[in-house]
Amino acid sequence: MTTTQVTLVQIDNYGPWTVTPEPRREMDLQTLQSRLYADIAQFLGQRDAYVFFTRFDNMIAVTNGVDGDAHANLQESIGNRYPVSVSLGTAVAERPIDALEAANRRLQTEGSAQDDGRREVLAGEYLTETTSSDLQIAHFDVVNATGKYTDRLNEFDTFINIEQAYASLMQYLRESHGALSFFVGGDNVIAVCPEIDEREFSAAVDHVADDVDVDLQVGVGRGASAHDAGFAAKHALEACRDDGTTVELSGVVATGD
Repeated sequence: MTTTQVTLVQIDNYGPWTVTPEPRREMDLQTLQSRLYADIAQFLGQRDAYVFFTRFDNMIAVTNGVDGDAHANLQESIGNRYPVSVSLGTAVAERPIDALEAANRRLQTEGSAQDDGRREVLAGEYLTETTSSDLQIAHFDVVNATGKYTDRLNEFDTFINIEQAYASLMQYLRESHGALSFFVGGDNVIAVCPEIDEREFSAAVDHVADDVDVDLQVGVGRGASAHDAGFAAKHALEACRDDGTTVELSGVVATGD
């Protein structure tokens, strides 16, 4: 059984701030968002967690092993260095989507994301102990993306193909298994998963091929932290590339019934 700790990072009152006292320059907003994401990624990455930018004003982090004090330190650091503050909701569940739902509710019960009176909420539960089988992370990439797309199509059409594969995969894994999938650049998608076996990962790859005609391969790893599980997944993905396989498992991996 997996046990996933998810933290929702939400910029407080961000929409109104972007147009007060008048609309701000778009590239200034993009720069702020990207720097904020980079700082949060660095802070959590140093604690073996992963953070994904999603819509930038909301970020989703997998924070197994990161306690409440560390979350409070992150919040204080952002508040001291940025013109915006962040609220953090954290929850733990077997399925990643259930942990995210609970983390969302912790912030939503404190007020709207655009409520000027809701600032720097810090609410949640945190894992006190971790095990080497808590997290299952899958690292997907497109088979021969350079040869099929990058070196043949213009960049925008390449981007469309990669994004269609991502959209198909993330919807399938969310609806079928309660997994959370995130585009991480290039042709790579990282999925935080509950108990999914090799057969079910193969079914996900087949779904994307049938749905949008893009071939994927995936390495899967287990670990006590996002870094541990994700690094095992990276090694498994390298085995896919070396051996020409579609699914490779590394570490302590769930088996089907």
